[in-house]
Amino acid sequence: MTPSHPRLKALGNQLIDIHIRLREQLADLREGVIRPRDLRTHCLAFCSAVREHHTDEDTGTFVALAAEFPELKPVLKVLERDHGQVAEILRSIEDLFTLEDADPAVVQGELDTLAALLETHFVYEEKKLFSALNSLGSGR
Repeated sequence: MTPSHPRLKALGNQLIDIHIRLREQLADLREGVIRPRDLRTHCLAFCSAVREHHTDEDTGTFVALAAEFPELKPVLKVLERDHGQVAEILRSIEDLFTLEDADPAVVQGELDTLAALLETHFVYEEKKLFSALNSLGSGR
């Protein structure tokens, strides 16, 4: 994907929208808005959505940003490291749902840990990348 690719136009705005949706979905999981019998399905779908979002960033968006804004490479490395930490927590949550009788307190603890990490990650990413993302392909 090149920096002039049309999909990257106003990606900063799209990033904020994605983060809002992910925050809302995670809040629903943590607050018990989802019926217990549907929790596993919704939680696994959420884990998949976060994983897909981070994979898209690592393999497309971040590559374009590094090419256009080399000064952002240290920021991108921090964000990629965060993606690895998030992936570990997602695996832990998915593993819990393979158990017949997963302890709800343990699941809640993992969701709380995930929420704290994602919130810090999202805020940092938005702060550091928003302007650069929205200027991709515009010739600055």
